[in-house]
Amino acid sequence: MASFMEDLWSSIFTPGPTPTLLVATNVTFAALQALLLSLLVATYSIHFLVLSFLSGALWWSINWFAREVRQFQAEEAEKQKHADKEQVENTENNPDRSMRKTPGAIDATDSDTETEQVAGRKEAAPVPTSAPQSIAASATLQLPETHGEMRKRLSVSGESSGYQSTDSEWEKVDDNHAA
Repeated sequence: MASFMEDLWSSIFTPGPTPTLLVATNVTFAALQALLLSLLVATYSIHFLVLSFLSGALWWSINWFAREVRQFQAEEAEKQKHADKEQVENTENNPDRSMRKTPGAIDATDSDTETEQVAGRKEAAPVPTSAPQSIAASATLQLPETHGEMRKRLSVSGESSGYQSTDSEWEKVDDNHAA
């Protein structure tokens, strides 16, 4: 029982439907169906019949999905096996083909992928900057404090207070409208 619990815990973090996880799912759904059947017999409530039907449909769909995933994985493994076999045969028959290009290699100019466009471009030479341009730019970008003048932002409303809320703005609109 301890090894089953350890396998179940590790199967949670394993992608795909693992056999341990499927066994736990089937046992859980079987227990749920038994509970719903016993509650149906005890209470004669149609709710338990509906819940049992929904639970059974979910149980079937989980098993169907797991079966489909297993079939897909088997097909992919078979395709990979054939591809590996062909690659080995091609390498043995034609030694020049053993030199494979990397996935980002450029074969033709008609490709539109980003990596191939970046790899195919020639790097532009850096634009030389001259000293007079940088001095002129730094002189125009200095803060006003360095020139000795301090500027104050003009108030839109004419008030000297720095705090303005939406309420005070509406009061100003009301005052202007009344005047």
